[in-house]
Amino acid sequence: MSNIATGAVRVLDAQETGADEPSIGEKNNTPCMVELAYTDSLTGLANRRRLEDTIDRLIADRADDPAPFTIGILDLDGFKPINDLFGHAAGDMILQQIAQRLKSCLPKGGLAARLGGDEFAFVLPYTFTEAGAFSVGDAIRDVLAAPYDLGERFVRLSGSFGFAIHPFGGDTFSEIMGSADTALYRSKKRGRSQITIYSTAVADEMKRATQIEQALRQAITSGEVKPHFQPIVKIDNGEVIGFEALARWTDSELGFIPPDVFIPLAEERGFVGLLSESLLKQAATAALQWPKELFLSFNLSSMQLMDPTTGDRVLKIIKAVGLEPTRLELEITETAIMGDPEMAFDIVEQLRATGIRISLDDFGTGQSSLGRLRDFNFDKVKIDRSFIASINDDKPSEHIIRAIIAMCEGLDLKVIAEGIEDDSQEKMLLQLGCVSGQGYLYAKAMDIPATHRFLQKMKEE
Repeated sequence: MSNIATGAVRVLDAQETGADEPSIGEKNNTPCMVELAYTDSLTGLANRRRLEDTIDRLIADRADDPAPFTIGILDLDGFKPINDLFGHAAGDMILQQIAQRLKSCLPKGGLAARLGGDEFAFVLPYTFTEAGAFSVGDAIRDVLAAPYDLGERFVRLSGSFGFAIHPFGGDTFSEIMGSADTALYRSKKRGRSQITIYSTAVADEMKRATQIEQALRQAITSGEVKPHFQPIVKIDNGEVIGFEALARWTDSELGFIPPDVFIPLAEERGFVGLLSESLLKQAATAALQWPKELFLSFNLSSMQLMDPTTGDRVLKIIKAVGLEPTRLELEITETAIMGDPEMAFDIVEQLRATGIRISLDDFGTGQSSLGRLRDFNFDKVKIDRSFIASINDDKPSEHIIRAIIAMCEGLDLKVIAEGIEDDSQEKMLLQLGCVSGQGYLYAKAMDIPATHRFLQKMKEE
């Protein structure tokens, strides 16, 4: 078995790297040039080229006796907001500190590499099992959790991990890296600071996701993903003032697919804009049949708030349908804004200038909601359902709701409470001064015909 490079930078000669024999004039500088070609200039770690060379050698050396080895990929959680807040120089300092921590805690023979941005990889030639891979990931996770020194301040970060073990994870560099990346993808779907080992279960899950993706693309094209509508009411008398459009999809072969499955999938695979446009067109067309005083509330995704064409696309759709902009209310979450705050601000301002209202959805669950209220011109705030669910048996939730309502009154913002499910919650919200709400207490989301019948019944009453 050939020697496996460690995290320390090592000078490689032309024979080791496969580089062409240098010309006479280049020979004196060859070691330094080779080292630079295999090293990440910011962190001093190996770069992707050296990583690939190392993995290819391991695969070749173990071809006759395919002893396992492990590949890991690390992606930092929440690095971009820190980079945006403190600047790229601070971000570079953090990446350099991470590099030192990785080199210090890798097991014997391990190689750490920077793939680019805030993504790192490591080769573990003597880690043979899933338990061993998890143990290494757990150790690195703990090391990364310590504060990072930026001079005048300290910040904290976490990381998500994906591991793949050769030969199950693949027989080539691209295959095993793809498996590790698949495991990383699953980790990030589960939340921050997660560790996933590529396995049959993970592979099956990704196969299922691919099946859903293919069916979803077809369903969007054929208009099979439909908007359903949940009424938004005045809490004191139950009068309907608008409807929120919610996506629903039942596939002929896959059955009912929950929106919290197919919407994130559309975002991750890059076609959520097509899905949103199809739903908005259908929802706006349906809204034309409602009384004109009722508004349509529609959600924009995080990806749309990073797309400079979003405002024009929304306006084009409602103009083609014939829906007045003043009847449309767009909901955005704080998490969605954080992807690109400047772009999101521009989109919001463009839409508000036409008369479209903007609501901040899931208020109270973000990282800096008060700052967002200051920076963005919102018309409404929707209190997250998690506070409503515990309003009667959790004093902190009651006080938070009371504070949100009082703050919004001071800022001249309307408030809607989400997830009202019983009379006791409604009664408490009325006592706290909340005027509007939605939830199962009033109605579940209904398809277009059922919504029409609902309105007819309300009219008759």
